[in-house]
Amino acid sequence: MRGAAMKIAFQMDPIGDVNINADSSFRLAEEAQARGHSLFFYTPDHLAYQEGRITARGQDFTVQRVQGDHAQLGAMREVDLADFDVVWLRQDPPFDMHYITSTHLLDRLKKTTLVVNDPFWVRNFPEKLLVLDFPDLTPPTTIARDLGTIKAFKAKHGDVILKPLYGNGGAGVFRLDANDRNLSSLHELFTGFSREPLIVQKFLPAVSKGDKRVILVDGEAVGAINRVPAEGETRSNMHVGGRPEKVGLTDRDHEICAAIGPLLKERGQVFVGIDVIGDYLTEINVTSPTGIQELERFDGVNIAAKIWEAIEAKRA
Repeated sequence: MRGAAMKIAFQMDPIGDVNINADSSFRLAEEAQARGHSLFFYTPDHLAYQEGRITARGQDFTVQRVQGDHAQLGAMREVDLADFDVVWLRQDPPFDMHYITSTHLLDRLKKTTLVVNDPFWVRNFPEKLLVLDFPDLTPPTTIARDLGTIKAFKAKHGDVILKPLYGNGGAGVFRLDANDRNLSSLHELFTGFSREPLIVQKFLPAVSKGDKRVILVDGEAVGAINRVPAEGETRSNMHVGGRPEKVGLTDRDHEICAAIGPLLKERGQVFVGIDVIGDYLTEINVTSPTGIQELERFDGVNIAAKIWEAIEAKRA
């Protein structure tokens, strides 16, 4: 049973630029529209606090599955976000102070408006940090800025993945094997432009068979897709050439989801995408997860409807 019509706002990157066959925000908007909800779009730089009100400057919109003409936008107007039933926090990282500030502002709506995913816990659950709560599920990991600490970890494990702690989409991900001579140079490069630590994980050879994206809705696993790296590539992210494939959930996937699901549900993380390589959990993506369109195509299941059903139930 569908709930009453709701006013939905999407805080996201420019909607005119999205790939309608891959973007999860577009699919969520399309499903919301089909369910009779009204849609409003704004970018994070148009979010504001004004004398006690949380406002946004943006546009009402409708969507259709026609690339290049997929979003019909109304005139720019300013709205009070407390008047909305649901606000989607959907801009992509980097998870920087701009991102964190938007979670603080959206957090002020909690008395009137359901913000998905809950911004308080998005702020406290960055993708590569929440996994630290589950050391038995994850590969050996070190988070450090200090080169000596990183070198010692690499000496112990030999073959490692080095990446920025708050990066996304496969940017800045390096595999450093036992013969590598570039660790000091890469450390110098990263620390030269950023004050953030780096994360280093033991390399998992199983990545050649794919990096599985498992989608959880309100703490329950609803399916998975496998992302297979291109030839000669370590990264499996789809926008750097990773190939999505149909895949089922293994016993280990269910074990991982059973361990993390209750925490995600309790903390208001309605739409989450976790990354699993072989038997190991590597990331819990809560900021702007994707993968539902590929999963819907492979499994023939309306994942977007499951997400809206969870939200409608929360609002009811």
